[in-house]
Amino acid sequence: MDAVAPRVGTGGRPDAPQVGDHLALDLLNTEALSQGQAIDHWESGEDVHRWLVRQGIASAGEHTPSDLLQRGRDLRKAVREAIAARKAGEPFDVQPLNVHLEAYLTAPRLQRDAAGGWAMTRLPANGTAASLLGPVAEAAAHLLVEGDFALVRQCEHPDCILWFYDRTKSHKRRWCSMAQCGNRQKAARFRKRNHAE
Repeated sequence: MDAVAPRVGTGGRPDAPQVGDHLALDLLNTEALSQGQAIDHWESGEDVHRWLVRQGIASAGEHTPSDLLQRGRDLRKAVREAIAARKAGEPFDVQPLNVHLEAYLTAPRLQRDAAGGWAMTRLPANGTAASLLGPVAEAAAHLLVEGDFALVRQCEHPDCILWFYDRTKSHKRRWCSMAQCGNRQKAARFRKRNHAE
């Protein structure tokens, strides 16, 4: 996982961790905490575009729309509010997410799949920010409708705000990454035990 060895993006900052095990949760994880300080991994439209490339949604050579940063942050806010409310069992306003879904224009396309058969796919109809972010908005909507929210969790480390979808067999995952937050928590308990002795 990227939490073990974060990739370094522009400006020497590490890229957002990809520990969510779901596109919508990785979207939320583009905001994080480091030593108690809030970090927004999206400081420019290029940052958002690079994240979309890492997710396999955009191509590296594509034009970055001028409104990609603002639309990306708006989508992230709408998804964060909806997921947090759904997790808490509270009602939420679907309209902010629907704005992004309605702006996602696609066109059907018939093409050969990897096995040589035929497949119907949908491609963005234009190169706008809404089209680039559309698959993320759609993934969030699918999570809200079909996801098992008993398995949608935030890391239990007190200094971490990252989200993940627990796909482990036992469904007992507690940390965004055992290599980071899990080990930090174990080390803190060890120090506390030794200090008490």
